[in-house]
Amino acid sequence: MRAAGEWWDAVRVPRYLGESVLTALGPACGAVIKDPSGALLYWLVPPGEAEVWQIRPGSGVYVQGAATHLAVPGPQRTGGPHWRVPPTRTRCLTDPVSLRHALATLDAAVIR
Repeated sequence: MRAAGEWWDAVRVPRYLGESVLTALGPACGAVIKDPSGALLYWLVPPGEAEVWQIRPGSGVYVQGAATHLAVPGPQRTGGPHWRVPPTRTRCLTDPVSLRHALATLDAAVIR
């Protein structure tokens, strides 16, 4: 478990919506953690960048910032939480504006 809020925040998205977000972001997508037990995907974004989003209740989208923790997998992990899109030197954090736009376009999950 790693604390969010210092190096990154996480945006938790249900997998049914997250797979479409991955496609919409294409090469602009940063690292993404997949939690198969919860059917969730987590995008890493710069800290504080998504905390002011107003998210439609019931969308299943949540921002996890300071005072929250996330299971961050090792680079070779394939079971349990693992990298759906692994981080690289040039691809780690997702641009929050692009992520927010993809979410809003696909499901109106982020309304502002």
